Amino acid sequence: MAFAEVLKHVKTLDFEVVIFDTAPTGHTLRFLQFPTVMEKALEKLSGLSRQFGPMLSGLIGARGGLPNGQSLDDLTQKMEALRETIGEVNKQFKNADLTTFVCVCIAEFLSLYETERMIQELNGYEIDTHSIVINQLLFPKASNPCEQCGARRKMQKKYLDQYEELYGEDFNLVKMPLLVEEVRGKDKLEK
Repeated sequence: MAFAEVLKHVKTLDFEVVIFDTAPTGHTLRFLQFPTVMEKALEKLSGLSRQFGPMLSGLIGARGGLPNGQSLDDLTQKMEALRETIGEVNKQFKNADLTTFVCVCIAEFLSLYETERMIQELNGYEIDTHSIVINQLLFPKASNPCEQCGARRKMQKKYLDQYEELYGEDFNLVKMPLLVEEVRGKDKLEK
């Protein structure tokens, strides 16, 4: 619902790129399923409304109407408009020229597993994904040997190799170092 609302606002403004920074895998997958589920539910409600509308209108009228003085027709029109917006969202999600999903992960087992699950699901939803950002990588300096950093880098290298093996040919793998400060704001993001 939030995405549909944001989409309405985005359509009225002039943006080249809109970025949604989503929650971890499970929440994101539910978010991506929602437009399809909602569209089907609204389609069913719309069908029921057409089938039983006259009977419901009579019943609602006899009980004093809907809250805020709305009629069943008003409610049905709002549902239909929402269904159309959500249908548009679904089309936009599946249009690779308009939407792509960039997975952001770290070089650890669970993250590798979740990234694979996410990519499989995205393929099932026909959502384009061809980039993976592998975040928080350590690149220890030889001039400043740190035993902990070296051990961590060795572990990360093992998972980096697995990312390369799984996705190296078909995906753009972006390797980001662990930074000493948060990336906030346009300037830092561009840097």
